[in-house]
Amino acid sequence: MTQQAEILLVQTTCPDTETARELTKKLLVQRLASCINLIEGIESHYLWEGELKQGTETLMLIKAPAARYQALEASIIQNHPYELPEIIAVSLSGGLPAYLNWVATSSAAKAGAEGAL
Repeated sequence: MTQQAEILLVQTTCPDTETARELTKKLLVQRLASCINLIEGIESHYLWEGELKQGTETLMLIKAPAARYQALEASIIQNHPYELPEIIAVSLSGGLPAYLNWVATSSAAKAGAEGAL
């Protein structure tokens, strides 16, 4: 049996869909993720600097190999408009082996497909 690379599901939220799309393109072009789903219109409630806040955001669900996590996190921080972006990574304990293999190999591919996106 072959050993599967560790795959992560990373989530972050953006203030709107256009910002999420721009960040998505950057992460894919940089080969830091293989697939990113955008879920528009989530309602977020949180405490920020002692005040209760709420807003509508776009959730990004990012599938990426664990080996690329540090670079992925750094790129999100660098390109995100929030002072403190939500970045949560969860290790996937299972999934369709062929899909997980695709996530691992497509993110590891050499850059150069920038013009293709």
